[in-house]
Amino acid sequence: MLVTIMEHVELIAGSYEQIVFGYKVEIGEKEWSPKADFTHHAHTASLSVVAVNDRFVATGSKDETIQLYDLKKGIEHGALLHHDGTISCLEFYGASHLLSGGEDGLLCVWSTKKWECLKTIKAHKGQVTSLAVHPSGKLALSVGTDKTLRTWNLIDGRSAFIKNIKQNAHIVMWSPAGDKYIVVVNGKIDIYNLETAAVTGTITNPKRISSVKFLNDAILAVGGDEETVRLYDITTEKCVCEFKAHENRVKALDSLTMEDYCVLVSASNDGFIKIWKLCLDQALEPPALLGEVNTTARLTCLGVRRSGPQQESIGEQKAQASTSQATECALEIKEFTKTKRNRLLPRSSLTTERVLYGPREGLQATKPNEELEGLKMPVDWFGYGYASLVAAGGVMGYAKAGSIPSLVAGLFFGILAAIGAYQISGNPKNIWVSLTAAGILTVVMGIRFLNSGKFMPAGLMTGASILMLLKIGFGLF
Repeated sequence: MLVTIMEHVELIAGSYEQIVFGYKVEIGEKEWSPKADFTHHAHTASLSVVAVNDRFVATGSKDETIQLYDLKKGIEHGALLHHDGTISCLEFYGASHLLSGGEDGLLCVWSTKKWECLKTIKAHKGQVTSLAVHPSGKLALSVGTDKTLRTWNLIDGRSAFIKNIKQNAHIVMWSPAGDKYIVVVNGKIDIYNLETAAVTGTITNPKRISSVKFLNDAILAVGGDEETVRLYDITTEKCVCEFKAHENRVKALDSLTMEDYCVLVSASNDGFIKIWKLCLDQALEPPALLGEVNTTARLTCLGVRRSGPQQESIGEQKAQASTSQATECALEIKEFTKTKRNRLLPRSSLTTERVLYGPREGLQATKPNEELEGLKMPVDWFGYGYASLVAAGGVMGYAKAGSIPSLVAGLFFGILAAIGAYQISGNPKNIWVSLTAAGILTVVMGIRFLNSGKFMPAGLMTGASILMLLKIGFGLF
């Protein structure tokens, strides 16, 4: 019976290396075994956030895009290109809507039916650092670098309340029942009451906090810039349990609630995703490790997908009395969006679907404890060759004519070009160092070639630099 309830569990994680990892969890009585399902080079910059619902996975990145994946069909579903700057937060509301926030200060509401941008709100003067949707679906909270906490009416898309918190908060989250919410600033957690919008308590963590997760209405799991995960009781504001979870800082937490225990999932810069068993109805003791997997990457974000009839979150279970109200809200949102589709910005787009995943359809499968081939980025051999040529030219100039300026200039621009090649190898769009080195050398050596008419070394370096510029230009398309 237990296996049947828990058989559809997947772990989705993002990394600094621009890779998305997917693992299917095989459930045992005493052990959970994550098995590699897919990897995908999803972005051209590091991933910042991942969100999951019963069908879709959405990932956000510093490359300004939101990538979508349909796990039921096993395909890459497209990309949303509405934001300017890093995508800092994503959150699904049920199966119908996705909310996104970014460095551009925008909060966007997307329909998951046709992936249209239904509403664009200028939420903050600076970056939107975090957002949270109330379990009823009627309200949302956001915090940003303008030092404000804002409450949004999702029915009409208007600001309902603005609070100056005098600090740049980076996390906001509702309690499962929706009667409280927390705001995190560095290592401090302020607990707010919904009715009064006043701070009712404060928890101080020893280190900066990276991730929080409510395990129930009273217990909050906290991870941050250390190896330890702490569980706090927000009613007493005290730490009730702490344990060493990883060898490096904890970047992300998520959880599942089973019939008689809670499962906490943690991800770290050390590359491991770990699954912990907690019994919340007993005196809290350090949890038992159910399973783990080494991705060999520096993880940044995590999502847990649990499909099937038990997908309900804690908040939905505790808010069953307001189910009809939430249903009414969803209908109101649907009706509202019909009148607002003319607000869709021209830059919003969705790319054509193409097959992405797995052993089912050509998935790039991986083994948990082996270095993933997907992490190997294309090396800019042309750029490294150009850097070697520039440095060699400086050395030859010194050897033949004793020219120290030639030696210094050759080594300086050679090192600069090598740095540029290294950056392009990690991110093909990170061209600026290479562009600067090749551009300066094209101008300087071009002038020398025109004045002297000698092919060596001025003509050779001019030609090589022009080829480098052309290569950079073609690489952008």
